Amino acid sequence: MSAAFERQIRPIYEALDNGSNKSAILACNKLLKKHPKNDLIKALKALALVRSQKVEESLVLCDEVLATRPIDESTLSAMMHVLRSLGRHTDMVTMYEDAFKQQPGNEELGSQTFMANVRIGNWKAAQQIATKLHKQFQNEQYLYWSIMSAVLQANDPTTPANFRSVLYKLAHRLISTTSALSYYNADRFYLHLVILRELALYDEAHELLETDVGKKICASNLACDDLRRDVWRLKGLYKEEGIRARQRIEEAKDRNWLEFTAVLNVTFGEENLDPDTSRTALEEKVSLARDFFVQVAEDDGRKDRSGLLALLELEKRARAHGVSKDPGELFMLLEKYYHRFGDKLACFEDLRPYIQLEESELSVWSSFLESQSTSSNTIDDLLRFVNAQKLLRHNLPESDVTAEKEAAGAVYYLRAYLDASKFGTDLPDTELHPANDLALLSGQAFVGAWKASDDATYLYHAAAVLEYALIQSKHSYQLRLLLIRIYRLLGAPSLALEHYRAMNIKQVQTDTLSHLILTRASTFSLSSMGDLTYSSECLESSQIYMNNSQETAEFTVRAFGTEKYTQIPEFIAFEERLDNSLQRDLTKVEHVRMRIVHEALVSDLIDMELIELKFIFDRFHHDNRDFDVIPNYQPRCGQSFDEQTALFGQRPGPGWLSIFLKIYIRAFQAASDLDDTVEDKLLIGDRPKPSLDPDTRLPLKERLAKRTQDELDELTADELAFLEFGTALADWLAPYHDYVRPPASAVLAEAAKQTELKTGHPLKGLDLPPKNGSTTNGHIKKEEDPPAASEPPEVVVQFFDILLTVETVRFKPASVVKMHKLGTMAQSFKDIRAKASASLNEISEVLVRLGEEGATVESRKAFVEACQPVWGPSLLDHDFVSTISKKVTDARKQILEGVGKGILRTHHRSKHAARYIPSFECDNVPVTPVMRVATHAFCHASRRDATLTIHTIPYTKANHRASPRLKMSQYGEYGGNPYYQNGGGGGGGGGGGYLTGGSPFGSTSGSPGGQFRRGAALHSLRPVTIKQLIDATQPHSDAEWMIEDAEIGQITIVAQVISIQSQTTNCVYWLDDGTGRMEARHWVDAQEEDQDRWAGVAEGKYVRVMGSVKTFGNKRYINAQHLRAASDPHELYFHLLEAMTVTTVMIKGPIPRPSEAGMAPRGAMANGQTSTSAYAAQSHVSASNSQYAHLPDTQRKIVEFLLSQPTSEDGIHVAAIARAIGGQARDISEALDRLMDEGHPEGNNDQFRGPVIVAIRLNLTAFIRV
Repeated sequence: MSAAFERQIRPIYEALDNGSNKSAILACNKLLKKHPKNDLIKALKALALVRSQKVEESLVLCDEVLATRPIDESTLSAMMHVLRSLGRHTDMVTMYEDAFKQQPGNEELGSQTFMANVRIGNWKAAQQIATKLHKQFQNEQYLYWSIMSAVLQANDPTTPANFRSVLYKLAHRLISTTSALSYYNADRFYLHLVILRELALYDEAHELLETDVGKKICASNLACDDLRRDVWRLKGLYKEEGIRARQRIEEAKDRNWLEFTAVLNVTFGEENLDPDTSRTALEEKVSLARDFFVQVAEDDGRKDRSGLLALLELEKRARAHGVSKDPGELFMLLEKYYHRFGDKLACFEDLRPYIQLEESELSVWSSFLESQSTSSNTIDDLLRFVNAQKLLRHNLPESDVTAEKEAAGAVYYLRAYLDASKFGTDLPDTELHPANDLALLSGQAFVGAWKASDDATYLYHAAAVLEYALIQSKHSYQLRLLLIRIYRLLGAPSLALEHYRAMNIKQVQTDTLSHLILTRASTFSLSSMGDLTYSSECLESSQIYMNNSQETAEFTVRAFGTEKYTQIPEFIAFEERLDNSLQRDLTKVEHVRMRIVHEALVSDLIDMELIELKFIFDRFHHDNRDFDVIPNYQPRCGQSFDEQTALFGQRPGPGWLSIFLKIYIRAFQAASDLDDTVEDKLLIGDRPKPSLDPDTRLPLKERLAKRTQDELDELTADELAFLEFGTALADWLAPYHDYVRPPASAVLAEAAKQTELKTGHPLKGLDLPPKNGSTTNGHIKKEEDPPAASEPPEVVVQFFDILLTVETVRFKPASVVKMHKLGTMAQSFKDIRAKASASLNEISEVLVRLGEEGATVESRKAFVEACQPVWGPSLLDHDFVSTISKKVTDARKQILEGVGKGILRTHHRSKHAARYIPSFECDNVPVTPVMRVATHAFCHASRRDATLTIHTIPYTKANHRASPRLKMSQYGEYGGNPYYQNGGGGGGGGGGGYLTGGSPFGSTSGSPGGQFRRGAALHSLRPVTIKQLIDATQPHSDAEWMIEDAEIGQITIVAQVISIQSQTTNCVYWLDDGTGRMEARHWVDAQEEDQDRWAGVAEGKYVRVMGSVKTFGNKRYINAQHLRAASDPHELYFHLLEAMTVTTVMIKGPIPRPSEAGMAPRGAMANGQTSTSAYAAQSHVSASNSQYAHLPDTQRKIVEFLLSQPTSEDGIHVAAIARAIGGQARDISEALDRLMDEGHPEGNNDQFRGPVIVAIRLNLTAFIRV
């Protein structure tokens, strides 16, 4: 590559690195005109296209480059990224193999070819390539690559059993004949031992371990030492292992529990055939081991617990073998351990395995614990008391586990917790309160009382206690875990989600812990109302799986490169467990259930979900969920806390997943035109590895019809009814779908046509038959008669679910019904919907009424009265319990009203479920964050024509609003904005903000790019979402921030305040607008007027924030200049539409109104002046209209004067304003300050840069502000 060409392509790389994919595509197009056959430019353009979600166009370029069989390193690297993004890993391997064949002497290409096979787990090919590299370049590293690949191929589940030993023998021959001895490297030594163990060559392995080098490696490498233990055990060297472990404990002071386990195993591991002799010998060995552990415990004292724990384990095993001589030995050891380590947090967990006592011993042990002092003068005394209460509760008899006794015990724990609160007064916020476990005990005892009595008031008590404890210890995840479970039981999912988010779950924890909030999440989802909170959580929790598929294979590659052979199997196992995670696919099913009640049931949704669900159906799943993390202090005679608080008393598992996959696969199959032939032709990328389960080899239809008792046992009664409904519906409609469904050739022909229209190239690998007279518009005339009409099954008539809509989408067009003579069947759909409509309306009314009744003053008083046992003079504060009652009742109202109204909305949509444009209806919806899915959707919609309609209920005295109808069709028909009149902001005809035109994109047409003056955006206010700010780019530290290749200056968002952290000089607001979270930092002004100005901003409230994006210490935040509470419930939705429209116009440019045809280009005024807004053209509007009529007289005159003046970059001096309107200088100054604070003008010292009118113009003329 020449230096000149390198300079030419450098901007492309920079654009790709900065995420400016559009700029990269433009730069590639420019260079391709000069170099039309350059593979590197084509590869870079393909990469930019695939990152821009233009997959079809990227595929064309990708295939062109692959056809040339590139060998250039830069081209290969770029193509590797493209093919990985497309999931075409096999093509990536083929590309490198072709390049290596063309240049067999290129060692780097050979290495990359090996790594390409490693990424996809093709160990056979990897082993062959590594062997070839070793023979050609004589590098010992390649030999060990070959050996490791052979071992991994042998361990692969798809390798036949009789071939595994052959592979291990091959690896053994290679490693035995090499001149590079394995013990020169710990990882090579480990690999050698693994091969010997698998071939049962224990003597050879033992010899290797007994060398001086082997001993040193095992002493310093835990993986090798663990393998040594395994080899010695398999060889039968129990006694030698025990002697070695004793030496390590005595001489090296090694307190690894594995060493103590080795001593215990050798004590009980050997028994003679003669029972009497065996018993005598065993007693002697137990005695020797006891003396040894006693000595260790005495030497360690309070420094280490291993000695005493070993004595407890020894006594437990001795009892199991019947060689324990002293019945009181166990109690003595328990007492000794408690006295020595009772002040340790781990005391209860250490002793729990050893307190399964007989009745006589249990009474003595309980008496001992009860005798312990209840006074807590020190933290050590407090911890001893806490551990004593845990141990006592663990062994409670079943007769003591009653509602009354559990409630009394919970109050006792609560009093003890409050008495111990003095120990947390001086602790920093980051520390945990030492008495937290008492609060946990109290909460779990109340849950036990609820389980015994089925009285939900005990759950109220538990919630109040745990919430109070959380105030004292904000970072206690155990308190939050209990609250999540309790709030889900109480039907307050928003509170549960709040605590889940506060735990800050990250990375692989989203796989192990997301079950806390996403198990049966569709039950609590309000996606039917447009609230995508839970849908967003599903997508966020799935991010780890995307990262795993992209990154973990790279970790394996790096491990090969650095010869970390001990880590390679772990990385492979980690990738396998995450790829086939049970929680991943449970979450996927829940997300599908949410999507179909929110999104339009179009073919794209149905087809893609069908394909993905079928892939999931073929997997063998690993359950990575962590349930042990949930603290359990319930009596061992009953259920654990996890079992008690499981939603509906059932934990979804593989059986639940299998049943729901069968239901939805059948439903989507009915609605889709895809079959196996079409899928094979149209799918991009590699197919998942086939499962080894024999059932997966059965025909899909047979597998979908199969049911097992284990699967059915995981379902609730309602889910069983749903299964019956889904099965009956699918069976009833199957013949009609089979009759109407077009043949595969017609589907492929339509796909080829659409692809060619979109990309200009025919669909590759598709051979279509020539058209003839029997084909008309892609449909083949049916020769046979349609299936006879049949009555719907009874269960279908009595049960209504969105599945009915899914499976009848095909029959919605009247032309289809008429063509195929299905009128009778179509009429039955109408009858079913009519019957369901009455039931759904009634259910909806009941739910809404319950929500309203549950959030009244009387219901809150009832909640507080029910919690009377936990509040009082020496208990919780009454006002605090009242606050909890409001949170719980409001959360329950939200879910009940949301579900009730969502039922009507879903039902209404199901009547218009043919392939139509999405419509979002919000009937007085509570303001809830529209989550990341909405933002993702509008980002895609901004690249194509879209119609978005929002309805609100008609004007009534109760509602105080008119009935607005916002319509954005072809990016036109804009109106005013009521949200910036009093408080600043950008947008709307109502004024306010930092723009100077009547529209965020002007009233004339033009390109959104290229005509912006540099720095113009810095003086304009752009409405954005937090997701856009997170994705914003900055080419370098001194450059301006950019969104979609457009500079941004001042920005405005509407978001919910999650938390407020007040500091000496500033306040930090943690904001969430549903698309993401970000900090906003507002610098404090001590003046009283500023304190009044920001009144009303509180946690849980929505605010409008204006400011700019800043970074400090690699952390991005909003430097807030103005904040105000957003009291209007529609402002959030309006802001999202506003941000959507501005983003769309910035990409595609504005469309002029008919009345504006022939006007000057964007940014130019008739008088020759230029707009100072990056997003708006000048629109001089009289200030005497209603949008400024509310302003005081002086402020209104200022705005009138400003609007009457031509706009210039220099702005208007304050003196000119004073001369024009007259009045006192102080009044004018105060009026200007108020206008700037509220966002009407933009000030810079004493220069005034013009009024700010709109950031968006939507048709809100019918919107009445009261």
